[in-house]
Amino acid sequence: MKSVFEKNTVIQYPHATMEDMIEKIAKQYPNEPAYELYGKKTTYSAFVRRIETAAKAFVSAGIQRGDVVTICMPNVPQALDCFYALDRIGAVSNMIHPQSSQNEITYYLNLSESKMILVLDMFYEKVRSALKEVKQPVTVLVARMQTELYPHLALAYALKVGKNFLKYPDAEGDLLWADFLRRGKGAVLPESIFEEDHTAVILYSGGTSGVPKGICLTDLNFNACALEAREAIEEEFRVGLKMLSCMPLFHGFGLGINLHTVLIHGACCILMPTFNSRSYANMLKKKKPNFIAGVPTIFEALLHLPQLDGVDLSFLLGMFCGGDSLSVELKKKIDAFLKDHGASIQVREGYGLTECVTASYLTPKNIHREGSIGLPFPDTTYCIVSPNTDEELSRNTEGEIILTSPTLMKGYLNNEEETKKTLRVLKDGNTWLYTGDLGKMDEDGYIYFSQRIKRMIITNGYNVYPGQLENVIDSYEEVAYSCVIGVKDPRRMQRVRAYVVLKDGYEPNETTKEKILEQCRLGIASYAMPREVIFEKELPKTLVGKVAYRLLEEKANAEADQ
Repeated sequence: MKSVFEKNTVIQYPHATMEDMIEKIAKQYPNEPAYELYGKKTTYSAFVRRIETAAKAFVSAGIQRGDVVTICMPNVPQALDCFYALDRIGAVSNMIHPQSSQNEITYYLNLSESKMILVLDMFYEKVRSALKEVKQPVTVLVARMQTELYPHLALAYALKVGKNFLKYPDAEGDLLWADFLRRGKGAVLPESIFEEDHTAVILYSGGTSGVPKGICLTDLNFNACALEAREAIEEEFRVGLKMLSCMPLFHGFGLGINLHTVLIHGACCILMPTFNSRSYANMLKKKKPNFIAGVPTIFEALLHLPQLDGVDLSFLLGMFCGGDSLSVELKKKIDAFLKDHGASIQVREGYGLTECVTASYLTPKNIHREGSIGLPFPDTTYCIVSPNTDEELSRNTEGEIILTSPTLMKGYLNNEEETKKTLRVLKDGNTWLYTGDLGKMDEDGYIYFSQRIKRMIITNGYNVYPGQLENVIDSYEEVAYSCVIGVKDPRRMQRVRAYVVLKDGYEPNETTKEKILEQCRLGIASYAMPREVIFEKELPKTLVGKVAYRLLEEKANAEADQ
């Protein structure tokens, strides 16, 4: 068996910034749409002009190479303009969720030492409050949604929502984005410089354990991810094709795949500033995108929407699921849904971490090995090692997943200790990312993900893997989805608890609970059986739609301590 520490590079990566890649495609296809928002399209040539206008405004405002500007925005044109404009002048985009709490925004601004922040007007007041505890002066730039809409939609939005925020900005020194742009007139842009080790973007870990870490990523990281993804997807991103871009740009999956990968290949991003299942279904019907990508909870919701009854989805060329584990049962349900709606594809599961931008593994087109997350992207090498070591394990042996790729982060912002734990130079001379995930690799190189090492439950000395239990519970016909956690127990160390959300129309009662437990007994060892089954109408989610199992654990363990 050839060791995975022997590898070859197959893609030639350009010495170019992310913005250089946009300019290149704009020269080839100036009149093709780069993105659209509620029907209003922006061509690639217009996109580049908007980027240059924003870049000049930042130069005029004194933003220099290496300075950090925070983007606290949904998927709207101003956010894209700002992101690529900062990249054009070598500044750093600090990407945060606009629904972050006031304290979280303070933390992000302090950690990154941001000099400016771009925010949608509806979040301005929260940002202003967050600035009270920020160490450095920060200028707030305020964008309005209605300026990017067709006149009739802009008027409707302004009357319904926008009128409530017309008083902002109301602090000295803060500016409307439109006024800020005008200040850049006449400014001279510096030469575009590509440096392989230059931090271009800061994204944040999910913060499921402890304080979120700032993840420093480069132009090469994002460009490599986009080029590798195109090869792995097998369906070419090309002019005339469309991606329904609902995953947010403050998330690696959204920024890396839903946006940058699409844009540098000349396709069109259909921007969705907010997500709800009904609007998503309507966009599918109306816009007929060729590609959709999201987390499992998004696709699970689609299965039950009457708006999609009888709708022909044959226009879909690719459906990609990431950000959280896709259970075997949910994949079966989605694939059946696609077939019933005329699509010739299967949902394809990806795997990755923000520490390598986003996905770096993908199930091949129309090939699926049950339980597998597929094969690595080109120029990405995976290895299974004994946890926290460099001892390569034999095939089909479970251990820690590590990987090396041109997409690996520079490190964690101002956190050398955690960086050294996560990025390690091994015997081949390459830097490897220790994922903290358990999995195994078969003889053909397919990876089978188990779960986060830290999520493992230990009960009576046995290791229990929540993902395996959730897969069994989710296979029961009445279950929409579930979450399994470990709760402190004086006798067992931890006891297994299952939270279950039923499908609409089913009642949570003792009969249903017993049926679920009976299902578990068929597929789960007796030591791993849930000691408790708790029905909920819904479970808490993270900002990108994952089930927030940490919140459930914290609450349950706090109650156990009482």
